[in-house]
Amino acid sequence: MKVLVAALAGLLFGLGLILSGMVFPAKVQGFLDLAGAWDPSLALVMAAAIAVGLPIFALARRRGVACAGVPAQARGIDRRLVGGSLLFGIGWGLAGLCPGPALVVLGLGDPKAVGFIVAMLAGMGLYELLERRAG
Repeated sequence: MKVLVAALAGLLFGLGLILSGMVFPAKVQGFLDLAGAWDPSLALVMAAAIAVGLPIFALARRRGVACAGVPAQARGIDRRLVGGSLLFGIGWGLAGLCPGPALVVLGLGDPKAVGFIVAMLAGMGLYELLERRAG
């Protein structure tokens, strides 16, 4: 049953990304181009995502565990979080994709997504390597 729910959630997420235009790098870059021809339509998508997510996060905080049984952990804002957020934002702005939409674009058969996903996996691997060395 969990697999079916996960598959349906993934399908719904992917369809939402396609319908919202977040799988089109030009649309994302238009949203991020505040000094040029700014396209504010993705702000509505983000607002809707926040509206859906807030009650779920509040429920998880009260329960102490997320729906998948993972402990809900609140951590403060530190240099690592800010640095990771900056790297994520820079990558999103340059490529016009973030991990979720990149997987959808790959599933749609766009070969440009392959390079993004290879770079993403390389970055994740580098992070793991550095964490092991530091730990």
